[in-house]
Amino acid sequence: MSRIKEWPEDERPREKLLQHGAAHLSTAELLALVLRCGDARSGQTALDQARNLINRFGNLRKLGHARTAELCEFPGIGPARAAEIQAVLELAKRFAADAMQPGTRYTCSADAFNHFHPRLRDYRREVFIALLLDSKNCLLREIQISEGSLNASIVHPREVFMPVVRESAAAVLFVHNHPSGDPSPSQEDISLTTRLKQAGEIMGVRVLDHIIIGDGRYHSFADLGML
Repeated sequence: MSRIKEWPEDERPREKLLQHGAAHLSTAELLALVLRCGDARSGQTALDQARNLINRFGNLRKLGHARTAELCEFPGIGPARAAEIQAVLELAKRFAADAMQPGTRYTCSADAFNHFHPRLRDYRREVFIALLLDSKNCLLREIQISEGSLNASIVHPREVFMPVVRESAAAVLFVHNHPSGDPSPSQEDISLTTRLKQAGEIMGVRVLDHIIIGDGRYHSFADLGML
C-alpha cells in the first residue's frame, strides 16, 4: 500500500486543503481527512476508504443515515471511526439547519424553501412550523407547532395562533414537509390552509403563505393563488 503521506505533496488531501482551501477538495478527499488513516490489513488508504463509502451509499445524505453496524462492515472502520463519521455529518446537518435569526426578512417563498429544505427534506415525519413576523415581514420567532405521523401532522388553528397572539405578530408564514418527497398538497393541507387563513382574518393577522417542502422542490399556496 502506498501511504498518502508518501504521495506527491500537491496530491495529499491535507496539503491541498491548506494550500488551496477546502472548496478545492473532492467529497472523497474531505471524507478522507475525517478518516485520517487507512487500513493496513486491506492495503487501503483513507482516500480508498472514503471512495468506497461514497460508492456504497451513493451520496453524503445517505451516508449520514447509515447505522454504525453498516459503517463497521468496511475494513478498518470500527465503532470509534464510525462515530467520528456520524458526528461530522450530523454537524453538517445542524449547520445547514441553523434557525433563522430574529430580524431576518421574508421576501418570497424561495427564501423559506432554501432555509428549510436541508433541514426538513429527510424528516420521516411531518413537522409543522410557524414563522411569526412583524409588520415589515421580519422574523420575530420560529415555532414548531407539531410533529405528526409518517404522513400527517395534527394541527389545530388554536395551537397555531396562541403563540402568534403571545408574540403580537402582525403576520405568519407556515411551513411543513412531506416525508414522501412530493410537495403536492393533500386535501387536508388545502382544508387546513383555508381554516388558518380564516382564523388569521378574524384575528387581524396576515397569513402570508403555507409552503410544503418536498425533496428538491416545494409547493407555495401564495405563489399559486391558493391563499
